[in-house]
Amino acid sequence: MGTSRYRHLEDLPAVSNNLRALAAALCGPVSLRLPSGHVTVLEEPDAAHAVVGAVRRAAREATDTLIVYFAGHGLVDGQQDQLSLALPHTEFGRIETGLPFDWLRQVLLLDSRAERHVVILDCCYSGLALGRMSAGTGLADQAVVEGSFLLAAAAETRTAKAPVGETYTAFTGALLETLREGIPGGPALLELGSVYRHLRVTLEARGYPVPQARDRNSGAQVALGRNSAFLPAAPVSVAADGAVGERRWPDPGEVRSVAGFCAALAAVREVSGLTQQAVSRRSGGRISVGTISRLGNRRTLPATWATTAVYLEACGVPDEQASRWKTVWQHLASEPASADPAPAPSVEPGGSVWGRRFSALRWKRGH
Repeated sequence: MGTSRYRHLEDLPAVSNNLRALAAALCGPVSLRLPSGHVTVLEEPDAAHAVVGAVRRAAREATDTLIVYFAGHGLVDGQQDQLSLALPHTEFGRIETGLPFDWLRQVLLLDSRAERHVVILDCCYSGLALGRMSAGTGLADQAVVEGSFLLAAAAETRTAKAPVGETYTAFTGALLETLREGIPGGPALLELGSVYRHLRVTLEARGYPVPQARDRNSGAQVALGRNSAFLPAAPVSVAADGAVGERRWPDPGEVRSVAGFCAALAAVREVSGLTQQAVSRRSGGRISVGTISRLGNRRTLPATWATTAVYLEACGVPDEQASRWKTVWQHLASEPASADPAPAPSVEPGGSVWGRRFSALRWKRGH
């Protein structure tokens, strides 16, 4: 639910995009694959009772997990120091025109059948829903239930951001990006605890307010979908006959030349099944698409090991194999003729042609 058009406050056009995109993501293949009937979008609600009624209906229908999302302006009740969610007719300084977050909390506590509650607030001062750090009792303790997770876009004293010209607000845009692209180096599932930590790093790096969170019991383990950036150590392939097997990573122990080293690096990405763009994302931006392309097409050994190490990690190569790659790199770097002088091939009995220059083709032929 959310409000993008206000009568007395500044409009937030991105909120409308937030609602549609998040609903589509929760129903889509990158997230929970929810049936469309399990997702309710409430845009521009006229009155507080309309919001409370919609949340109460969902709370009574849900038996496993209930997710409540709000985007729009957030205001502070100066007398009670509580968060109020702004509706289309809300006026600054008139608390009776907004929706106190405490009303939604009471619905979750009293009317919900769900075992787990997830509340996501993309609004200014949303950290108030979690309670101030100095509060001993009260809202901070009442705002959570067993198996719950509250995710707020900003601290209790900070405003959330809706950058001018952007399709989504800063927080929800990063959340959608996480659902679609995953968390490089993260777990197989997008658990809320991991999502929260990733959003903090991402938004802080972009100069936006860092989100806040509070969970109880297993709330942080609720998953919003599979991590599309997760790659098992042993990639799985499906043969033409439908049999499932494991594709083997190129063996660095068989590399004998610089050309073979670079060709095997290129084969690593092919075996992983990842695009160059995906490898760059999985590296957290530490290596660019151009660098990845050049790694597999070099005629000389990479000058430093660091770039190759990041590349192998992003492709999903196990640590023990990466250490063997480093040993080969160190060996080739110590050889005076590490640029591959391309010696003439030799012919063995039986007509088989071998030679160092053909080591680069070995992986391609067996792929």
